[in-house]
Amino acid sequence: MDDKDYIARAETTIEAGIETVWKALITPSIIKEYMFGTTVTSDFKEGSDIRWTGEWEGRQYEDKGKILEVRPNKTLKYSHFSPMSGEPDLPANYHSVKISLSEQNGKIEVMLEQDNNKTADAKMHAEKNWKGMLEGLKSYVEKQKRSI
Repeated sequence: MDDKDYIARAETTIEAGIETVWKALITPSIIKEYMFGTTVTSDFKEGSDIRWTGEWEGRQYEDKGKILEVRPNKTLKYSHFSPMSGEPDLPANYHSVKISLSEQNGKIEVMLEQDNNKTADAKMHAEKNWKGMLEGLKSYVEKQKRSI
């Protein structure tokens, strides 16, 4: 089976304005609140670097990537590589993560896709992590929406 067949997907619906959800996706201090305590460093401009640092399951990590696409209030896409994967730092070992926003009946639909998962287990693991992240995003935004 081709890696293209192992695309991890996660989605949620958030009761907030699209600008509020977008701001939560690109503001490092907010990201830290819902993305497992990670510290994100990026200016979120196409072509810029993005870094994630923190601790996961008792181990320090520093993941990296590039911002590939920014369409405010619509799409954020970036590449992602984690040395914790045990794979060498080569382009073939990077994922791309695409987060798409759309408004449906006054609520925001958030769709996330991550490509280049090597196995069905890797896809399932990624989906579990992304679902957890999106649950955190939803919870944070819905509680804080008036103050974001």
